[in-house]
Amino acid sequence: MKTRIYICALAALFMIPLAVTAQTKKKAKKEVAIQLYSVRDILNKVDNKDGKCDAAYITLLKNLAKMGYTSVEAANYNNGKFYDRTPDQFKKDVESAGLKVLSSHCTRGLSKEELASGDFSSSLQWWDQCIADHKAAGMSYIVAPWMDVPKTLKELDTYCAYYNEIGKRCNQQGLRFGYHNHAHEFQKVEGQVMYDYMLEHTNPEYVFFQMDVYWVVRGQNSPVDYFNKYPGRFKMFHIKDHREIGQSGMVGFDAIFKNAKTAGVKHLVAEIESYSMPVEKSVEVSLDYLLDAPFVKSSYAK
Repeated sequence: MKTRIYICALAALFMIPLAVTAQTKKKAKKEVAIQLYSVRDILNKVDNKDGKCDAAYITLLKNLAKMGYTSVEAANYNNGKFYDRTPDQFKKDVESAGLKVLSSHCTRGLSKEELASGDFSSSLQWWDQCIADHKAAGMSYIVAPWMDVPKTLKELDTYCAYYNEIGKRCNQQGLRFGYHNHAHEFQKVEGQVMYDYMLEHTNPEYVFFQMDVYWVVRGQNSPVDYFNKYPGRFKMFHIKDHREIGQSGMVGFDAIFKNAKTAGVKHLVAEIESYSMPVEKSVEVSLDYLLDAPFVKSSYAK
């Protein structure tokens, strides 16, 4: 009888670590922001108009925090608001959910007249208000997410000068300005690769580059080659894949993160544009890949 009791007790003792592990296993803590465009299918249904604050919007922000995301990058600045919330309201919404406000995608393209004349003073007036709103929302960075391929180097030069001036104004208000690529920036303009030309004709003091590593690969280029060619210019990474992050095997994330110091990266932003599962599950699976990956550090801010 005593032998049976001893065996049962011993078996129970061996089971305790398994039970404790199952109950207490927590996700790794890493600083990873989410580009809110990733959850646009949910946000597009939110109604924050006329001073309302949709419960689904608040629930989404809280769920993102529970998944382990630490901050957000907005993608909906319009008429002085973010997702129909004033800058102060948006900041409060995000912080109350347990997240930080990191950055925002927004831009104002130049008109044909501005490109022809090289005078973009009218657009800069728009930027002055834009910068003030982003500062009020607690943003650290503003990132231009798109520009069309210019027809001439003269037009590209004008854009570089434009971005330098925007960056200078951001710096004066305690923010930083950057540019986010897609694949079309690797086309040539009068024999010059557009992306390289932008890197070489914008002032690093005023303009950083938020490298979308997926689009660099889709543009048939190596992110690491760009890190080595233009060290320190890539303050932010957009981490993206064909669908969920890490699922395609085509991006080469291990090599990218191994060379993050050369790139100059300080922040990681996950963006999921396509899904193979429900949206919230997709963004959680994508984050889990980064949290579990041994080559991704807990923070790049220092």
